[in-house]
Amino acid sequence: MARFPLSERWYRWSAAHAVGIDRVEAALLSLICLAGAAGGGAAAAVISLGMTVPLAWRRSRTVVSGFMVAGFAVVHLLVVDTLMPSAIAVPIALYGFAAYAPRWSSYTALAISIVGATAAGIRYFAFAGIGWQGVAVLSAFAIVFVLAVWAFGDLRRVRIQELEGLAERARLLELERAQEAELAALGERTRIAREMHDIVAHSLTVVIAQADGGRYGAVQDPQAAIAALETISSTGRQALADMRALLSVLREDRPREFAVTPGAADIAGLIVELRHSGLDIDLDLTGEPRELSPGAGLTAYRIVQESLTNVLKHAGPRAQARVELNWRERELELVVTDDGRGSSTALIEASPGGQGVIGMTERAKLHGGKLSAGPLAGGGYRVRGLLPYVAP
Repeated sequence: MARFPLSERWYRWSAAHAVGIDRVEAALLSLICLAGAAGGGAAAAVISLGMTVPLAWRRSRTVVSGFMVAGFAVVHLLVVDTLMPSAIAVPIALYGFAAYAPRWSSYTALAISIVGATAAGIRYFAFAGIGWQGVAVLSAFAIVFVLAVWAFGDLRRVRIQELEGLAERARLLELERAQEAELAALGERTRIAREMHDIVAHSLTVVIAQADGGRYGAVQDPQAAIAALETISSTGRQALADMRALLSVLREDRPREFAVTPGAADIAGLIVELRHSGLDIDLDLTGEPRELSPGAGLTAYRIVQESLTNVLKHAGPRAQARVELNWRERELELVVTDDGRGSSTALIEASPGGQGVIGMTERAKLHGGKLSAGPLAGGGYRVRGLLPYVAP
């Protein structure tokens, strides 16, 4: 609070203690006006209190308080022959109308105050020996005073509305910031889920295929079983390292672990690994390899990995796959096809909420590319992705 100007500190403090300030002011004003009306009898005392006591609610119950003051002011005008000090409650109530009450009541109070100021000038000064010209001047002064009080109250209304607008804008900005953080967290969770799917699905598929092959071939060819176990071991270690690097992002109290992000250049190694798993894969490269961004390179790798993993899981035994990397002038074309000879040749579209073809499509779109996937006539499946070298 010390860094704000004195006027701003006063405004903040008075706004926080508005009800207490109004009641203290009303109590003091009631005592002063009651003392000034002591010579007028009980009627003057009641009218005086009726005009000042409602000011205790001039901000919390502005309309009711203001019209009570107006009612007793009319009674004062009709009953009391002299202008009492409690008349000061009228401009105070008018200020409250202009600053805190609805517009209709503000304009109504202004009209009543102008009529009351004119009537009071005639009622109390017409017979004071100052002539009609003096009465007109005093009435005009009272009207100008009423207009000035109402204008100051209206300025306060504008000030309050500006502060409320700023507070609402700050609230909306805070809400927008919270929503952006939530969307960022959702995107990060989606990315982590997609990466976990790629790591777990691929690794477990290779492990299962090697385990089945080693189990069936162990009797006739023990060396094949040893090779299968070595593949399982290396695949498991790599999957464990990738999983640790990925999950370290979620642990804020531990240093993060980083692994090398695979890219388009690692696709050949992926194919060699899957060949060891018993999958017959042909690799066809055309064009001059170009440099891709780390994200686009990872997307290319994951598309091929996911497609071949699906071939290994769904295409059936003795299935053949073909991977084509076509380095075009402006984009990389990835085509993965299989002949789908097995009886389990079914659409590999991911189920709702899955991470299969949907995940590959999202990856491609994220980097300005596109992906299509579907069965081929006569059997088999085809996945085709396009990744531009420069994202839009």
